[in-house]
Amino acid sequence: MEITLSQYAGFCEGVERAYDIVEKIAKDPKVKRPIFVLGSLVHNEDVVEKIEKMGIQKVHVEGPLEDFFEKIKKEVGTLVITAHGIGPQIYELAKKYKVDLVDTTCPRVVKVQRLAKAFFDRDAQIVIIGEKNHKEVKGIFEWANKRAIFIETDEDLCGFDVDHTKKIAVISQTTQDQEFVDRAAAQISQKYPNAEVVDSICLTTHHRQTEIKQLAQENNVVIVIGSPESANSKRLWEIAKRVNESSYFVQRASEIEKKWFADCKKVAVTAGASTPGWIIEEVMREIKNI
Repeated sequence: MEITLSQYAGFCEGVERAYDIVEKIAKDPKVKRPIFVLGSLVHNEDVVEKIEKMGIQKVHVEGPLEDFFEKIKKEVGTLVITAHGIGPQIYELAKKYKVDLVDTTCPRVVKVQRLAKAFFDRDAQIVIIGEKNHKEVKGIFEWANKRAIFIETDEDLCGFDVDHTKKIAVISQTTQDQEFVDRAAAQISQKYPNAEVVDSICLTTHHRQTEIKQLAQENNVVIVIGSPESANSKRLWEIAKRVNESSYFVQRASEIEKKWFADCKKVAVTAGASTPGWIIEEVMREIKNI
């Protein structure tokens, strides 16, 4: 059985950067203790568990942000912002309450946040193509001063209607489905010719999605590795499934089933941006042993 591993499988640059930063501060005696991450550093339980073994715990915002900082100001030495980013109020309150911040926001996400703020400052009607409950999108929405319209589904697109006299600015979640973003942007531009559309999908995301379509066509079976919490991992599987019904989503090697590979000559393996290399290696070994 021939096995092809995607050249883009595993940690993207943003996740790799965030993980490296956390690893360094865990070893740095100058960093104030205790260290907490504001949520999951990345959407992968195995990575979160490894970070916890470094002595770094998760903390979640409960209630109004001001109350959250009032509560944690004496309990937290350093607060880590995840790769997904966060809204501007966190930075202001951290300064007010003298809580040290370590910002691991992906630089590509930072660019979209800046675009959202710039478009808000220009009084544009901001449109975000993305999942409104995704952590990255929530942060971008806050940078837009919570004045944006979400396009998450084709139904949202069909019902999209705004004031024609207003300047329209379109941005997207960095890990969105490229086909959906292109389709949404085209329809918005057709209806509103003066709309400013910025393709803010991460280039690595674009490459992963383009490659998985090809791999799904060229192989009998496709294995996508990722956490159920990872939007970009699930999206890769959905794209593969459209092309090849024999596409399977697994979180770790123990979930691989031998029956998937009956009469299989060629299998492709890929992984989401938050999947660590050690899990990919375990899955590859499991498949090779079948």
